[in-house]
Amino acid sequence: MPAPSLETPIGDGKRKRVVVAMSGGVDSSVVAGLLAQSGHDVIGITLQLYDHGEAVGRKGSCCAGQDVEDARRVAQKLGIPHYVLDYEKRFSDAVMKSFAESYIAGETPIPCVTCNQKIKFNDLLDTARDLGADLLATGHYVQRGQGRDGPALFRAADTDRDQSYFLFATTREQLASLWFPLGGMVKNDVRAIAHDLGLLVADKSDSQDICFVPKGRYSDVIEKLKPGALHAGDIVHIDGRRLGRHEGIVNYTIGQRRGLKIASAEPLYVLSLNAKRNEVVVGPRAFLHTRTLILRNVNWLGDGTLDEAVSGQGAEVYARIRSSQAPQPATVSKGADGAVKVTLRDGEHGAAAGQACVLYADGSTEARVLGGGWIAEAVKADNMDWLESSA
Repeated sequence: MPAPSLETPIGDGKRKRVVVAMSGGVDSSVVAGLLAQSGHDVIGITLQLYDHGEAVGRKGSCCAGQDVEDARRVAQKLGIPHYVLDYEKRFSDAVMKSFAESYIAGETPIPCVTCNQKIKFNDLLDTARDLGADLLATGHYVQRGQGRDGPALFRAADTDRDQSYFLFATTREQLASLWFPLGGMVKNDVRAIAHDLGLLVADKSDSQDICFVPKGRYSDVIEKLKPGALHAGDIVHIDGRRLGRHEGIVNYTIGQRRGLKIASAEPLYVLSLNAKRNEVVVGPRAFLHTRTLILRNVNWLGDGTLDEAVSGQGAEVYARIRSSQAPQPATVSKGADGAVKVTLRDGEHGAAAGQACVLYADGSTEARVLGGGWIAEAVKADNMDWLESSA
């Protein structure tokens, strides 16, 4: 395919009204600084998304309170207007509740994708348009370019920071109004710019946890959001043997080995979470392997339609199911029932329902994002089906 036509941090030289989503971190602060320095009419908006004390049942103010204050002080330093919008109810309804429901159903959700899809690039984008903005800019490490049919999405130049995995659900219509000035930059350069601009967040550390689960204790948040949803049940071997008890399937993840609290002569891994029977199914690591993924709610960003792309024997693509891994060769196709199927050349261990499978045109550093979908099912190898059916 031809080399992508990608944007630079300062755009095409024409003055625009741009709303910048300011999280209080160094990346979005530098975006606001670059665009203001380039003469654009910049408006900073920070979203108040949740109250940490309310989310986890602890006393205290929102853990994002300092982030809001940092964003305000950066905007003041840059001399741009800054507004804080209360999106707590929207965030709770669209992101936090669906996160809890997905975990209770035995899935492995990715709330950052849902937040981008339903809050930032939907509700906030609508707000930006209401303010007469030409574009909404964010600090995501991803690149927007032009494809045959309009705006296209590409991986970031900095592979260690690439966030394209979390943006696969962005539509082409939304891309037309989005700007990602940091997509062609590396993090060290972004921090250097922050220092040059005199921003107080220049050395601020990056957030590593899900924003409303800062300590990584999903069960605490789920119990708060869905009281009484956690029930004790059995831990069973894939061959049907009952090995122990659990205090709620949300305490386990596919592929987990440690912390099972069961005696076994062989290493055991969590293979599946059966919400209907409230069971944690464990077994040998080999049973985690899959080559076939069935996807739901697929968003296609490649040229033409998905049906056109997969006609015949399917389309050769690259796929990844984790943001930290490199894309691997795969084939995407459609079954007779219309289900979208991704066949991984090398397979994966620990693919779980609720995760995202993101598709790329190739395996290169700045590859085009073709879209992706949510994993509805990770199909086990044929020679292992008899054991699972007997469990």
